Order: sequence, then structure tokens, then C-alpha cells
Amino acid sequence: MAGRLAVIGSGLMGSGIAQVSAQAGWQVTMRDVDDASLKRGIAAIGDSLNRFAAKGRIAAEDVEATLSRITPTTDLEAAADADIVVEAIFEKVEAKHEVFKQLDKICKAGAILGTNTSAIPITQIAKVTARPESVVGIHFFSPVPMMKLVELVRGYQTSDETLATARDFAEGVGKTCVEVKRDVAGFVSNRLFSALLVEAIKLVESGVVSAADLDTVMKLGFGHAMGPLATIDLTGLDVMLNAAGNIHRDTGDPKFFPPELLQRMVTAGDLGRKTGKGFYSY
Repeated sequence: MAGRLAVIGSGLMGSGIAQVSAQAGWQVTMRDVDDASLKRGIAAIGDSLNRFAAKGRIAAEDVEATLSRITPTTDLEAAADADIVVEAIFEKVEAKHEVFKQLDKICKAGAILGTNTSAIPITQIAKVTARPESVVGIHFFSPVPMMKLVELVRGYQTSDETLATARDFAEGVGKTCVEVKRDVAGFVSNRLFSALLVEAIKLVESGVVSAADLDTVMKLGFGHAMGPLATIDLTGLDVMLNAAGNIHRDTGDPKFFPPELLQRMVTAGDLGRKTGKGFYSY
């Protein structure tokens, strides 16, 4: 299965989704709000592909072939011909609503409207469209070219056909899918990770353990490839704050309430690797 894909957002997640899809033969339109963001996204894809080529994981000629299948644009109207759309913008429901209202008017009948949200209920995003049966969660993991998992999330009105098409797409770009049968905030992965992370930050915040030693416990004691604090430094502390906040607002469960330390670090601009400092310095 390959066709026309529109990726909305060219950041860490959007560029990764565009890359793996173009590698699998999809014609990809990657949209962002300005040329500078698109330039960074295309550069990140090129760097990733060149690293794969240097390691012999793809042929050198595949780098240019993949890049040739990605068209950057600032025009959301370019999604009009897409068979599947995957939205991968900031984790704020208001921003996603604005995009999906426009996509609902722009996209052709039968197009799948996917969202890469990590925590916002799909039904909450779908409600601003006239086709909630066509809206589905297609939650990739970071870094997208390396991570094999995709969560497929059913909204309250997501059709079986939409879910099946989303599965064909995700499996076709080389991912292993799990189906989240009920539309709970945080789905499965971030429901588990947010609870772990909140407790991890509280242990560091209260002086029980250092960030590095906490991550060592999770790596050597539980077999995690990367500790939870190093993980959010990679994905962005602001992203995690929004995810935990969304789950807390939806559930009212205090175990998801973002710790004070996380809130203050985000306010101060210590967002992880992208700013040079988070729980570690880069």
C-alpha cells in the first residue's frame, strides 16, 4: 500500500513520519507554518538517511530517491489530494482543532485523518469535523525511523474501515501496531509512562536520587534501553508536561499531576536536548 500522504508538522515527529513513509514509496507532502521549519525538517531527514546509508542499512541512491518523494509546503491546501493525513503538531488541543477544522474542508471524501497525538483523546479532536468516523490515532514513537511501535487508537466513532486502512499504512512503513480499543487519554504507552515519569521526577525533586542514578535503576534493573529522564530530554519536557497535563485533566487522577520541578523547568526553558539542557546538559 502506497499513495499520497500529507504530514502536518515538520518537527521531530513529523519529519520522521515523512521519512519512513517516503522510504516505503509514499508521495509525501510535508506542511509547516514557515519555510525555516520546513528547511530544518528536510535537513533532519537528510541527516538521518545519510546515517543509515553510512551504516549500510540503505543504499546510497535511496537517500536522494527518498528525498525526491517529499514535497515541503506552507500551504495546508496541499493536503487536498492526500489519501491519508497524519497531523503531528504541538500537543495543544486548540491547535489541533484549528488544523482539523481546515482539513475537514480541504481533504477529499474517504481520506483518513490521522493524528499523532500522544495523549489527547481522539474523540475530542474528531468532534470539530463532519467525518469523525474517518479520524483515528496513529501514534508513532520517537525517533520514528528507529522505533518499531505504532499505537492505533479508536475514537468513539472511528470506523472499522478507517482503523484497517491506518493499520495497512503503518505496517506498510515497517511498524508493528497495537490497537487501543477505548479512547482513554494517554492511550496505553503514555498512560504507563506518565505515571512512571511523575514518580521519577518526584524522587529526584525530593532529593532521594540523582537523575542519572534513577535512569541507571530503570536501565539495569528493568531493562529499559533508555532511562525515563533521558527519554523526556529527547522528546522534550514541554511535550511531556502537556501530555501529563492532558491525562490529568481528562481523568482527574492525582498520579498524573505534573510535578512542580517539571513545571518550573519548562517555564525556565530547560526543555531537554533541543535547548541544550534538561535533566542532563548537552
